[in-house]
Amino acid sequence: MRFLCTLFLAGLMLAPAAVRAQRERLSPDEYDFVAKTWPNAKKTNTGIRYIIEKEGVGEPPNPGDKVSVIYVGRLLNGKVFDTDLDRQHPLSFRVDRGAVIRGWDQILQLMKLGEKRLVIIPSDYAYGSRGQAPDIPADTALVFEMELIKIERVE
Repeated sequence: MRFLCTLFLAGLMLAPAAVRAQRERLSPDEYDFVAKTWPNAKKTNTGIRYIIEKEGVGEPPNPGDKVSVIYVGRLLNGKVFDTDLDRQHPLSFRVDRGAVIRGWDQILQLMKLGEKRLVIIPSDYAYGSRGQAPDIPADTALVFEMELIKIERVE
């Protein structure tokens, strides 16, 4: 009986770590790097982390709204894999219509006009196990500096 009680108590002590591991979408190495590099990053309920670098104004875009974004995309090691900083010709698309990675669709619905964020997107909400050859390996978290510069509302 004492053995069963010891096993039960040991299981209870390990439960918080197991629950955290189940909810955490970053690999253990990615998690350690992100926690050390950006300790003040907030986390959404889907595991996307972000730091608001410049506050925006107004209401965030809704699904279907057309947005324009300038950004720099990096791997966790700092290597730039994509960039568009041209305010005259920014990346424009409709939110939540599958035009960009799921992490962007999610985080943009939390951003306000003019807001600039540093965003860490777990692989599940980026390119997942397929990666994006040749620049983004499979199962890789991505870091974006992004600014929402325009919202066109859909009525």
